[in-house]
Amino acid sequence: MIIQRVILHSRPGINGVPVAENFCMEEATLSDKIDEGQVKVRTLYLSVDPYMRCRMNEDSGSDYIQAWKLSEVIDGGGIGCVEESKDVCFAPGEFVTSFTWPWQTKAILDGKQLNKIDPDLVDGHLSYFLGAAGLTGLTTLLGIREKGHISPGSNQTLVVSGAAGACGSLAGQIGLLEGCSKVVGICGTDEKCNVLVSEMGFDAAINYKKENVAQQLHKYCPNGVDVYFDNVGGDISDTVIRQMNSNSHIILCGQISQYNKDMQYPPPLPPEVEEIRKSRNITRERFLVLNYMEKYSASTLQLCQWIKEGKLKVKETIVEGLENTGAAFVSMMSGGNIGKQIVLVSK
Repeated sequence: MIIQRVILHSRPGINGVPVAENFCMEEATLSDKIDEGQVKVRTLYLSVDPYMRCRMNEDSGSDYIQAWKLSEVIDGGGIGCVEESKDVCFAPGEFVTSFTWPWQTKAILDGKQLNKIDPDLVDGHLSYFLGAAGLTGLTTLLGIREKGHISPGSNQTLVVSGAAGACGSLAGQIGLLEGCSKVVGICGTDEKCNVLVSEMGFDAAINYKKENVAQQLHKYCPNGVDVYFDNVGGDISDTVIRQMNSNSHIILCGQISQYNKDMQYPPPLPPEVEEIRKSRNITRERFLVLNYMEKYSASTLQLCQWIKEGKLKVKETIVEGLENTGAAFVSMMSGGNIGKQIVLVSK
């Protein structure tokens, strides 16, 4: 059987900006036979995520993320439909997901790397299992619960950077659901600001490309910042930290502004900002969702419940066609998406 797949054609360089030409689509042959324990799947959706930038380098810089190899098929989060199975856990017609899904139209996968998913949990929106009901939602919910220290009734203010992205758009809503009294988002377009306030329940949003972030934070957070959900790092984070209260908390979700630079993760703060952090006893601990796998099941059910109840609004930016997966990744890295960036491979 002839299939299409996407390989890593070239690397952008440790300090380079990824381009669509780093990816290449090619034909490959898929065996007609599957072995015991294997499952043949048709790819429906693929996920592109900021952490993948690290995988484009020869060394990912991490002990839990493998670098992609040149001229080999790329993998990441994916969802598909079972076409044939020699694993008793899966039957044809069922929907499955994996964190190591190859970027190709069909694949033969080991049943051990697959998890069955129930579309009824998300009112039929299968792609949500790559976003709000998947690892993105888990990262956001567990990050807030484990590192945010939110106490209902304590009048806490939450600020979210990268607020219109996959995690950010969920973080503000979950912060409110968990008990924050005010949520302010920071993002890069007026359209995104409008979506956050009118659809996602944020109290205010700041366009960092047009507005003075420090001044706007003073305006919207007159009592300072108690919790900061950090998706971007860099100058924006430095500005937020300067307005954080004593004994407040940074949820270190991502540092997308720094991913095209060769530096340690999480990047160290400038000396002046680090001194503020220390003197005010602001926590800034690395958060890794993989450390909380025992909480995935209950947390996923909580996310699905909020989605079905309409308490958690989900935004997606969907690009069609496997051949556009690389371009979708590049667009997401430069803020071209609102909500979760998804690639629709087949229906």
